[in-house]
Amino acid sequence: MSKAGQDSRRRLRGMVRKEWLQILRDPSSIAIAFVLPLVLLFLFGYGVSLDAKDIRLGLVVEHMDSRSRDLAGAFVRSRFFRPHYYHDIQSAERDLTERRLDGIVWLRHDFSRRLQQPGGAAIGVRVNGTDANQARITIGYIQGVWFGWLEKYARAQGRELKTPVRLDHRVWFNAAVSSRYFLVPGLIAIIMTLIGSLLTSMVIAREWERGTMEAMMATPLRIPEVLAGKLIPYFALGMFGMLFTVALALWLFDVPLRGSFVTLLGASALFMLVALAMGLLISIVAKNQFVAGQIAIIVTFLPAFILSGFIFDIGSMPAPIQVITHLVPARYFVAILQTLFLAGDIWPVILPNLGAMALMLLIFMAIIRRRAHKRIA
Repeated sequence: MSKAGQDSRRRLRGMVRKEWLQILRDPSSIAIAFVLPLVLLFLFGYGVSLDAKDIRLGLVVEHMDSRSRDLAGAFVRSRFFRPHYYHDIQSAERDLTERRLDGIVWLRHDFSRRLQQPGGAAIGVRVNGTDANQARITIGYIQGVWFGWLEKYARAQGRELKTPVRLDHRVWFNAAVSSRYFLVPGLIAIIMTLIGSLLTSMVIAREWERGTMEAMMATPLRIPEVLAGKLIPYFALGMFGMLFTVALALWLFDVPLRGSFVTLLGASALFMLVALAMGLLISIVAKNQFVAGQIAIIVTFLPAFILSGFIFDIGSMPAPIQVITHLVPARYFVAILQTLFLAGDIWPVILPNLGAMALMLLIFMAIIRRRAHKRIA
């Protein structure tokens, strides 16, 4: 190796060592890389759920006989409901209004008699529609119990329940229909976005604030060496944080990883570089740590949280917003994560998203190279 190459390696090694020492002296960096993922995982793994369970259901049975008791028992035995019995609809509706109930099933006094008539019997259903998603799920569960009971009743009467269509459903990739399996993989992208963009956005801004950037410019360090020296330690820190998060997802929350760990590692490394590039670009533009941190949260974290498909389905968003989501790198990484964890190595899904992230990385690095100059002004 030539003397110039040896000098460049020595300068880069010194720059990386300086950044590692800075990270070790700054507890906030360690907290963001390891404590924050732990807090977010516990919060979303245990505290946040999109599943509807323990639905508070009021059972109004005006006349308790064998048939109404059997139907009410079907709701009691369901794992989705936490039922409460009422003798009149007025009391149940009052509790529904005061939000002590999520829904009501009303069996009128003539339920059993009408069940024997040609027109059949009807059950009354009241659902709190304040949370539209919860209301839809509650109605679906009630219908499921109702139709299940009807089939059982028809068999007991020695006849077949006539339905024009019989639903034979199979749930792929998440047979348990658990939102935890959906949320925890996507949370890895949010955590890596925070580690990469938030930490890196304040790197060069901190140098400007402390006045050390001028001293650095007086050294033989070249701009590529400065940028590489800044990125390498935070890349390693981010990847350690990713491995820590994946380990918790697998062993603490029992989220399956059906794809290749090598593919996960490669996709994570690419996304980490994109997140670091975004943070570095912000730190070059904003020469104040507070401003850089605020820009990083607004430009990287919030879009990753809202527009990546982590919680909200992109297909349900308005068309203009769906177009904007293509500018959010986390969108592509969340799709890869959910595919790898729940479905496996589905390359028609993985490769296009990897290509989009690689293109974004090239664009960000080109802008950084153009904006980064070794001069004061």
